[in-house]
Amino acid sequence: MDINSVGIVGAGQMGNGIAHVFALAGFNVVLNDISEDALKRAIALIDKNIERQVQRGKVTPEEKAAALARIKTTTRLADVGPTDLVIEAATEREMVKQAIFEDLLPHLKPHTILTSNTSSISITRLASRTDRPERFMGFHFMNPVPVMQLVELIRGIATDDETYQTLLEVVKRLGKTAASAEDFPAFIVNRILMPMINEAVYTLYEGVGNVKSIDESLRLGANHPMGPLELADFIGLDTCLAIMNVLHDGLADTKYRPCPLLTKYVEAGWLGRKTQRGFYDYRGPVPVPTR
Repeated sequence: MDINSVGIVGAGQMGNGIAHVFALAGFNVVLNDISEDALKRAIALIDKNIERQVQRGKVTPEEKAAALARIKTTTRLADVGPTDLVIEAATEREMVKQAIFEDLLPHLKPHTILTSNTSSISITRLASRTDRPERFMGFHFMNPVPVMQLVELIRGIATDDETYQTLLEVVKRLGKTAASAEDFPAFIVNRILMPMINEAVYTLYEGVGNVKSIDESLRLGANHPMGPLELADFIGLDTCLAIMNVLHDGLADTKYRPCPLLTKYVEAGWLGRKTQRGFYDYRGPVPVPTR
């Protein structure tokens, strides 16, 4: 099946990055969000990020102009329906995602493929709320989307081979690499990554080390590009907590119990970079550890 047009639901951190790479790869993009302000911020950020690629010589000014022209924005979910491929990139809450797919159904073309950018939630369960579980997949991009090479492809129990092969070709056209994962809680990347982050929070919670020493230990001792607490702030502590809850509920193993300190930060609204406070305080010229 040929994919020429892509609808993206959610213009936040992940949605705008996905729109960026699809538009640069020659796809026509319809970017949807409930907020007009969010859409304006998304387009401004895409413009800024592609301009950075222009300055580095990776994209020509003509390619930038063509990519931006391919992106249309809308607050009407119905406008996403006529596209060939829909990528849901809303918040990591199952009820929100289910409601989006149910609202989309009356507006879809018969051949439209539905996907979710979820980082942890059951693809089979999401697909069961639609009229096309055989044309439904997990399509998990890494953050930041324009930079990260990997895309996880997750088949639900009913996903057919044509849908899988179609998305493999889409990933190739984007110039990225696909990793196929089974439909288990958190798939591959976050099944490994989130417990590490959660253990780093436990290390902080138990007083084994402070924020600076924990992050420096993993950066300098394990050659990680970012410390685990800095990375948690970048991802969003609410997202980290949501994924740990999916792992804990789905696998029923106490080793996946979210750290109480992670829960406390989320309850305080200290979600990381997006709220200017998390394990670091970003309100000044230099990030300062909060513990």
